[in-house]
Amino acid sequence: MRLTMIGAGYVGLVSGACFADFGHVVTCVDVNENRIRALKNGDIPIFEPDLDRIVATNVAEGRLSFTTDLAGAVSQADAVFIAVGTPSRRGDGHADLTYVDDAAQAIASALDGFTVVVTKSTVPVGTGDRIEAAIRAARPDADIAVVSNPEFMREGAAIDDFKRPNRIVVGTTDPRGREVMSEIYRPLYLNQAPLLFTDRRSAELIKYASNAFLATKITFINEMADLCEKLGADVQDIARGMGLDNRIGPKFLHPGPGFGGSCFPKDTLALIRTAEEAGAGLRIVSMVNEINEARKTEMADRVVEALGGSAKGRTVALLGLTFKPNTDDMREAPSLSLVPPLQAAGASLRAFDPQGMDQAAPLFSGVNLTSDPYACATGADALVLVTEWESFRALDLKRLKSVMNAEPVLVDLRNIYPPAEVRSHGFAYRSIGRPLLDRGEIIR
Repeated sequence: MRLTMIGAGYVGLVSGACFADFGHVVTCVDVNENRIRALKNGDIPIFEPDLDRIVATNVAEGRLSFTTDLAGAVSQADAVFIAVGTPSRRGDGHADLTYVDDAAQAIASALDGFTVVVTKSTVPVGTGDRIEAAIRAARPDADIAVVSNPEFMREGAAIDDFKRPNRIVVGTTDPRGREVMSEIYRPLYLNQAPLLFTDRRSAELIKYASNAFLATKITFINEMADLCEKLGADVQDIARGMGLDNRIGPKFLHPGPGFGGSCFPKDTLALIRTAEEAGAGLRIVSMVNEINEARKTEMADRVVEALGGSAKGRTVALLGLTFKPNTDDMREAPSLSLVPPLQAAGASLRAFDPQGMDQAAPLFSGVNLTSDPYACATGADALVLVTEWESFRALDLKRLKSVMNAEPVLVDLRNIYPPAEVRSHGFAYRSIGRPLLDRGEIIR
C-alpha cells in the first residue's frame, strides 16, 4: 500500500521506516526543510537503535522517501498518517493541536479519491471528530475514513515495539477504514499481534489511560522506596515480590528519580485537563503528576545529604543526562531538575552521557561536559548515576575511586550497584529505597 506519514519526527520517522520494512511504499513529509534535506542525505536526526540501518535499507530499495511536498504525497496515498507533535499548551497543560489542525487542512486540499486519514499522534478524546469535521468543512466532497491508531513505542526500543507489539489499537466504525488498516498491519499476522478494533474515541482514550497507569506504577514504587528507607526494608525485594504476582507484573516497578520524557508528563497532564473539562475527577492521576514533579527536585537534596549536608565548594559528577537509556531525548529528563538546585547549593558540576551530549549542551549553563565516565569523575567529591545506561552498569570502581577526591560518594539513583560492593571500594553510598545509615548503607 502507499502510505504518507505527515511528520518526520520520532513517531513519524520510526513508524514510516517500519511500515516500509513491511513492504509498503512510504513517503515521510515534513515542513522542516533542513530535516528533510538531512534525511535525504542519510543523516538521522534522532538516536534510536537500528533506525539508521532500516532507513538506509528501505531508501535504497525504493520503499521509503522524504519530501516537503505534502500535496503530492497525500494525493497518491491510500492512507495518510498524522504524526505531528502535540506538546503541552503553554499556560493550561492541554494538548496543543495546532500542528494537527494544520495537517488536517493540508490533507483536505490535497485529497484525491478514497483516503484513510489516521491519527498516530497522541491526541485528546474527540480529536478524530475534530479532524473529520475540519476536512469535510473544507472539502464537502471528501471521500474519507478518519481512524485513530495510537502508537505504543518505547524510546530506545521503538523498532522492536513496532514490529512485535503487545497490541495494535484501531479506532474506527467505518468498514472501509477497517479493511485498509487490516491490510496495513497484515505483515504482523505471523507475529500474532492482537489487533483491537474499537470506536475512535475509545482508541484515543486507551493511549492516555495506558500512559497514566504506567506513570502511576512508577510513582507508586517510588513512594514505596521512600517508605522502605524509613522502615529499613529493601525496595528491590518489595518490587520483586510484587512483580511475581501476574496480576501486577514486574515492569515499571523500578524506583528512581521520577518519570520524564516526551510522553508521560505531558500525557498525564493532558488527561487531567480533559477530565476536568468533562466534569470527571482524576484524583489518582492528578496526585501522580504532582508527586512526580516534586520527586525530581528532591533528588538534589539526596545528593547534598550524601555529601554531609553541604554541597558548597564540592564537585559533583553526573552520569546520564537523557531521560532514559538508548535515546538522546532530553525532554523532561530528571537531570534538568537536578542541575539547577545543585548549582544553587554551590556545587560545581561535571557530566557525561553516551548519546545526549549535543542535546544537553544548550540546556545546561556552567556544567563541564566531559568525554567519558572516568573523565567525568576526575576530581569529583560525588558521582551521581542519573540514567541507567548499560555502559554504566560495570564501571571500574577501583579506577573511579582513584580519580575522585578523598572520601568519595556514589549516589545511585537507579540502584544499579550492590551496596556491599560499592562500600568495599571505599565509597560512601546512597541509593533509592534501601536501608540507610545505621542499617549499613552510608558508611564512610
